[in-house]
Amino acid sequence: MLEQWDKVAISAINIPLQDVSEEQRVEGTPRTGAVHLVTFEGGTIGVWEMTHGVMRDTEVEEIFTVLAGKASIEFEDGKVIDIAVGDIVRLHAGQRTIWRVTETLRKLYFSFSSPKIALSFPTLPFFV
Repeated sequence: MLEQWDKVAISAINIPLQDVSEEQRVEGTPRTGAVHLVTFEGGTIGVWEMTHGVMRDTEVEEIFTVLAGKASIEFEDGKVIDIAVGDIVRLHAGQRTIWRVTETLRKLYFSFSSPKIALSFPTLPFFV
């Protein structure tokens, strides 16, 4: 989507949304969608959005920052984190989560599949 030296306003990115599948939907009628901005060997940078509602997910290796909205993420071990604009979150592949979005959530994410890339991000106290 982005060419070298391009600029785009995050709020101007049109993200096509789809209904969350019955299998993932927990409550309400949430919709989600994503736009990949840059894909490279072992990783993707993109923008993801979810509307009001509750859904379950199985995560990939990812670091994201919240651009708009509010939500909470509940982890399988019972831990719950509240997220809002400006927060940075680290998710690990295979984590099972429940997302409760109270205001349409938009995040800029960096997902990576390469173990070498994953190891370059230490587990710091402020990352989940």
